[in-house]
Amino acid sequence: MKGVLSVESGYMGGHVADPSYEAVCMGTTGHAEVVRITFDPAQVTFQDILHVFFAIHDPTTLNRQGNDVGTQYRSAIFYHSPEQLAAARERIAAFEEPESVVTEVTPAVIFYEAEAYHQEYFARNPHAGYCQYVVRPKVEKFHRYFAEWTR
Repeated sequence: MKGVLSVESGYMGGHVADPSYEAVCMGTTGHAEVVRITFDPAQVTFQDILHVFFAIHDPTTLNRQGNDVGTQYRSAIFYHSPEQLAAARERIAAFEEPESVVTEVTPAVIFYEAEAYHQEYFARNPHAGYCQYVVRPKVEKFHRYFAEWTR
């Protein structure tokens, strides 16, 4: 996406320091699987990123994304400023049925970077089953609906 400088996979929002992927998958750490997005606000706005976020996942299913079930798969926005909080609340309020949105909006806390094999996972494993059936459709949807924002 134009203006996005980096995307890092990781974990946030839980009570266990330096969690492993396996521990997060157990659902006992309190962490959500997240991505940390570093972006150039002169090229892309936080509102644009929220627009894409809400377009490529289901914000109305509690603790679930597709076949992935558990608190680690909750829809969450971890904000870094009052402006980001306001933007997230405004975007949710704009939904046709905002009360159906279960996206957690909370202050950003410690980000724990995921293991190296999780970084750029789709690019490195495009033929893996999860990538074929879960990630690829989301990437294709992004390119279909947001072509003007691609590099």
